[in-house]
Amino acid sequence: MTSSPPEATPDPRACLLRLAPYLLGRTRRGVVGSSRYAQKLRDAIRAASADTSGQAVLISGEPGLEKDNLVALIHFGSAARKQLLVRINCALLRPDGAELFAATAGGVALIDCIGSGGLLLDQIDRAAPELRPALLELARSGRWRSPDGDHAEHVFSGRVFLTAEASAPDFDALCRHIRVPPLRVRRQDLGEWLRYGVRQKARSLGWSQPPTVGEGLVKRLQTYDFPGNVRELLELIERALRQCSSDHPEELPEDVFWTLRRPQRARFDLWRWKPWLRDAMRSPRLWNALLFGVVSWVFVLVNLWLWWGPQDRAHSGGLNLFWAWWWPLILLGYPLVGRLWCSFCPFMVWGEISQRLAKRLGWQPARWPRGDSDRWAAPLLAAGFAAILLWEELGDLRNSARQSSALLLLITAGAVVGSLRFEKRFWCRYLCPVGGMNGLFAKLAISELRAEAGTCSGSCSSYACFKGGPAEGEGLATPGCPLGTHPAHLADNRNCVLCLTCAQACPHRSVQLRLRPPAADLQRDMAPPAGEAGLILVLAGGVCLRHWQRLLGWLPLSPELLEQGPLLGRLAFATLALALPAGLWLLLRPLLGRLRPASPSWLLLYGLLPLLWALLLAQHLPMGMAEGGRLLPVSTESLWPALAARLPAWSADAHVIAFCQSLAVLVGVGGSLLMLRRLLQLAFWSGLALTLAGLVIGLGAGGRWLVA
Repeated sequence: MTSSPPEATPDPRACLLRLAPYLLGRTRRGVVGSSRYAQKLRDAIRAASADTSGQAVLISGEPGLEKDNLVALIHFGSAARKQLLVRINCALLRPDGAELFAATAGGVALIDCIGSGGLLLDQIDRAAPELRPALLELARSGRWRSPDGDHAEHVFSGRVFLTAEASAPDFDALCRHIRVPPLRVRRQDLGEWLRYGVRQKARSLGWSQPPTVGEGLVKRLQTYDFPGNVRELLELIERALRQCSSDHPEELPEDVFWTLRRPQRARFDLWRWKPWLRDAMRSPRLWNALLFGVVSWVFVLVNLWLWWGPQDRAHSGGLNLFWAWWWPLILLGYPLVGRLWCSFCPFMVWGEISQRLAKRLGWQPARWPRGDSDRWAAPLLAAGFAAILLWEELGDLRNSARQSSALLLLITAGAVVGSLRFEKRFWCRYLCPVGGMNGLFAKLAISELRAEAGTCSGSCSSYACFKGGPAEGEGLATPGCPLGTHPAHLADNRNCVLCLTCAQACPHRSVQLRLRPPAADLQRDMAPPAGEAGLILVLAGGVCLRHWQRLLGWLPLSPELLEQGPLLGRLAFATLALALPAGLWLLLRPLLGRLRPASPSWLLLYGLLPLLWALLLAQHLPMGMAEGGRLLPVSTESLWPALAARLPAWSADAHVIAFCQSLAVLVGVGGSLLMLRRLLQLAFWSGLALTLAGLVIGLGAGGRWLVA
């Protein structure tokens, strides 16, 4: 290794003049607040200050968090406190870093002038890509080279500090990393921040006595997210003090604090309301006992029942469970708990069991594939669901126990193969037909599981909720999210099965189980995955397929051909009925483009989602309300007829069923009307006309037979 030539020894006076524009002379303030976030941040700063190894320090966090002040706290609290601290904005450096590394006419580079002081590389994430390797080497070893043709290797004897607003994983691996939580997750500290800022700013403005800050003001500002963090708060305080500087009030009035209007996000955190619910619901014993001790073996017993028991629905309790209980209940559950069924779905329970057994035998599934898997998986998922709908209609699936069992086992086989091919629940997220429908209708739910992004970015370094890992703090050891999604990155309920794995793993209580307005995921600015609209059309086609013989009755065909004709012919006409919504959609797209040219055309499909859910529910209600209450006598009739005659049974009156069907459709029409008005920004009558068109034309309504 070579060093700088002797003639390049820096002149102290010239160096000081050159460094003057970049100097950080002192700290502006300490870490304000008494929350656990503030205490953890203070501890991290003390540890970095006491570190004598000279390891580089990376401080990351959102804009406005005064990360340079935290660097000053570390530097001036360390043994090198008498040395200079210089800040260089990496966003302003040229790709070769000449401002920092190139020698001037005196033969000395700016970095040489720092000596054994501290060098703060500010906004490292905005440095030119060509410069990042040089900065990375400087942070790792202190070595650097001049870009002006001098190939000698130089060594920086001071300490390197870095700040970043975005992720910088290449620097994270070699630095002492301190994450700064944003102000919105430190609401407990806001009162102390306000009082501290008011005292400091009032003193600088010449007030003899700083005004007090009332609790009402603190509580009001705690509802604001402060996207600009500390910088925005201090500017807010200064504006407020200048606004009332003429009368010097003893207490600051609330009306001098002007904040940006906070978006209305009506959410109710169930775990904050009842903390004991969180501890009970995240118990691994509860989930393991439910999944592997109950669901897995009940699924085996039900399939044995379907395969070896009575084969028609009037005598098979297994068919009664499948068609009169499971289907209506899962549809009723969508607006309440979204995709909860998937969390204890027996298909994936056996997929996970197979995956664990394979790992013990030495088989290692492939890592979760990156990239946009929806582009190729969504068409397969929609095609799989279409095949199930055709099988159900043409094969009399609802009245055949063995065929129903074969369908369940076929989906389970897909889950097992998917679990052996990829880690976690790749099949459940991308390829399962039932899971695709669950994820679609989960957007209508009034519940959601989300994490505070600020808490995660400011406090978490393990990402155990997403990746899995050992226990940390109050967090438990978990394999990570089964669908490979970070709870802070969820844009809707599609990829959340409410399994609470993230809540089990999180040591910072960032995950929240919240209530919200219905269909809160359906927004104009949403970005649905590729191909999801195709599944909506397939589900709409399923409503038409249920009544395909009536829909195609206008064709010059005899009823016998449609009902009892050759299988290939019936399959062709059933496929035509299934494709009717897709064909109608192709006709309506140009019309919608003229009606609302600024709105994406697929918003119409999502606006009709509440109506589609209501029609599917209305289709399955008769079976559930008429036959579900007869589960006990149906299950025992073939084994013990005398007992079956004495067991209680219940069946709803046809008029009650018709009323419930009508009510469901009415709710769906009203929901779609509201959705279309919000998504397409339509007038009331335009939205009503479009909703009724989707009901009457697209889904074949016009008589009670649609939902019969």
